[in-house]
Amino acid sequence: IIRPMATLTEHIIKLTDHRDRELLELTLSKALIDLLRIDRVVVSKVVSEAGIRRWLDVTTLDARGGGKVVDPLRVDFDQLEKYEEHRYRAMCLFERNLVEHAWAGEDGPRISYLPLFADSSSDEAGVVEVHSGAPLNVAERQVIDDLVHVFRNMYKLLAYSDRDALTGLLNRKALDDTFYSAVLEEMDHGLESITPTLEPQVLPVAERRHRVPPNYWLGTISVDDFGMVGDKSGHLIAEEILLLVARIMANTFRTYDRLYRLGADQFCVLMHCPQEELVLAAFERFRANVEKFNFPQVGRVTVCAGFTRVTPDDSPSTCLERSERTVDYARRNGSNQVHSHGELVRRGMFGDTAKIGAVDIF
Repeated sequence: IIRPMATLTEHIIKLTDHRDRELLELTLSKALIDLLRIDRVVVSKVVSEAGIRRWLDVTTLDARGGGKVVDPLRVDFDQLEKYEEHRYRAMCLFERNLVEHAWAGEDGPRISYLPLFADSSSDEAGVVEVHSGAPLNVAERQVIDDLVHVFRNMYKLLAYSDRDALTGLLNRKALDDTFYSAVLEEMDHGLESITPTLEPQVLPVAERRHRVPPNYWLGTISVDDFGMVGDKSGHLIAEEILLLVARIMANTFRTYDRLYRLGADQFCVLMHCPQEELVLAAFERFRANVEKFNFPQVGRVTVCAGFTRVTPDDSPSTCLERSERTVDYARRNGSNQVHSHGELVRRGMFGDTAKIGAVDIF
């Protein structure tokens, strides 16, 4: 039933060879399909918005060919299956153990569910769903356990390298990686219809810059008068403010929006959204949530935010430059504000000068 151990070793090497966390689920799914006589593998994660939890099927691969890989940034949340509507997945996460749904009798076809992550206290939750025509034997279960164990170790290792040590948000390295591997992904093939036999490829930067899907947005956030607060209240209080701002971000934005800390009091959000007005509303909710929060020993804290649409010729630096310029405008005009770079340009606030790096182009 199981192919030679050399093949298992090859797949373990592929799992541990990654430097991109976004590809681990696909690599795990391909390994299970290649090594076991099973019909389908689904890797599904729990995502939430406004207190509602749903299932996002990140990868779905079939043994006969076909499947899909979904970019979490581009999902339609309301179309996803609600958490409570998938009984066996929820049971698997609750019991933190293997759960089987033998839907046609004890010896017939079944779906086996295994927790994707071992730590129940983690912010991330998901399941590996294996469809088979008969019960999995001991050797097959061991292969699944071993591969999921390697997946968890690699995921944790890559997550550590992608995270800001203080807040736990993603860092600048992660922003660059996501910008080029997800936002500027090859759109000719379409992320939602990837052929599972294709090996993931990394395109040259110059080529990737012309494959931007519409409606990606990047925004930056800065705490108003943060230096003054630090001088007055001390380093530890300043760090606590950053931790609380990061927590408010996590509770305000969607779980599939990407949240970053870039350094000092500067934060960043990368999202996919159909309309500029909805992006503005999301940042306004965050601004209001910070303003009404009672920060211990400090009281009221406010933030400024600015966001911009990602364009085909953008890099992370050019997007950040526009959003930071928008934040500077908000600070100069009273602080505690959110602005769209596009709207300020339409109003003539920035003139006609385009700036690239340290060079002004007229």
